Amino acid sequence: MRVTDLTHSIYSEMPVYPGTEQPILQKANTLEKDGFQEAKITMYSHTGTHIDAPAHMLEDGLYLDHFKIDQFIGKAMIIDFSKVKTPYMELDQLRPYEEKIKSVDFIILKTGWSKYWGEPQYYENFPSLTEEAAHWLSGFKLKGIGIDAISVDDIKTTTFAIHKLFLSKNILIIENITNLESIDNEDFIISIMPLKTKNADGSPVRAFSIEDRNCFLGAK
Repeated sequence: MRVTDLTHSIYSEMPVYPGTEQPILQKANTLEKDGFQEAKITMYSHTGTHIDAPAHMLEDGLYLDHFKIDQFIGKAMIIDFSKVKTPYMELDQLRPYEEKIKSVDFIILKTGWSKYWGEPQYYENFPSLTEEAAHWLSGFKLKGIGIDAISVDDIKTTTFAIHKLFLSKNILIIENITNLESIDNEDFIISIMPLKTKNADGSPVRAFSIEDRNCFLGAK
């Protein structure tokens, strides 16, 4: 069994979505003073590698704690756009994967943008889905759509149309994934377990892949 960490570390100076405050990690207790260590962590619910719940964008949307735990794990496949030099991921580029998409729970869009993590370019010109492509993907019985960039929408959006398309179908969105180049197999298991908090519109996750054909969770 091969397990690969797909998660960015959380730290005080980390990249965050424009307009969001960076997390604060404070020493609340120390070995010298208290005989034990404990930290106080303050951060937004969409910090780092994280999940968006439908309630993030939709008035009557479900919160993460409304989903069963098996929503956060399943069969996945990567669609590689890292060598495509276009500003958008379009429907014609997705159609060849139609039969494969029918057999998985999660689609992971590989843009290659995680290599810019911590640099200004991370926020600029990453490929995003067209509304036509997103509408087509939303027709599959998927648990989630992930991306190794800061958003599934264009960074300049004011409507978040792609988010709303997926979330209206209760398809979770996983953003800021990393280390996709380390996954070798076409088929793998992905886990995106969130914190179990009440009324969670989103949550940081410890995302990881498992590559082992003997551990698949069964066909859809």
